[in-house]
Amino acid sequence: MLDPQLLPSRQLFRFSFDIRRLAAWRGADCDLDESYRLPHLAALEGERPVAEVRMGWAPEGLAWRVDVAGKSQPPWCRESRLDDSDGLQVWVDTRATHNVHRATRFCHRFAFLPLGGDPRGTGAAADQLLINRARENARPVRPRELAARSKATSAGYTLWGAAAAAALGGYDPQQHPRLGFTYAVLDRERGLQTFSQGAGFPYEEDPSQWAELRLVG
Repeated sequence: MLDPQLLPSRQLFRFSFDIRRLAAWRGADCDLDESYRLPHLAALEGERPVAEVRMGWAPEGLAWRVDVAGKSQPPWCRESRLDDSDGLQVWVDTRATHNVHRATRFCHRFAFLPLGGDPRGTGAAADQLLINRARENARPVRPRELAARSKATSAGYTLWGAAAAAALGGYDPQQHPRLGFTYAVLDRERGLQTFSQGAGFPYEEDPSQWAELRLVG
């Protein structure tokens, strides 16, 4: 039997959280005040936060906000390297199937970047990424199903991202009000911040490593 003291603290728990409904759906312009803040689970392992992450839901889709501070360099973002660019990546399982280890067509991975979304490279970007080892890939997203915007500060940035319901195969808050979910905030200057599991565990491809979110009114 494994000694619990040898495991990272987050590996000892199955996390479940309530996510509040948005007052109004405006895509990447959704208002996400502090009441939508997600807990910083990496603190269980003594990690300092890289970012504050907020999330809300509506029948029309899901929305996120990320605040990154303490930076002295601009974000590193490359449209050709979405998977390791600075920004937010999210994984969403619209069926919350925590007993499978390979993603299904209900599992989605999206990247939201604070830069790289226009020819000058100054606007926010949003795109879909494949999940490694998936049993079946989610359908490709269509234009305008993902949205992002960002605002630079003197020491960082705020990034807003949204996925419309059409981008989330199987998304049905009334019939399926629970989601599997995790995120990663990547920042080459500040480091990596993850949600339900940390580096060293296959959270990028294994839905059993994701937390459960309950969509509440």
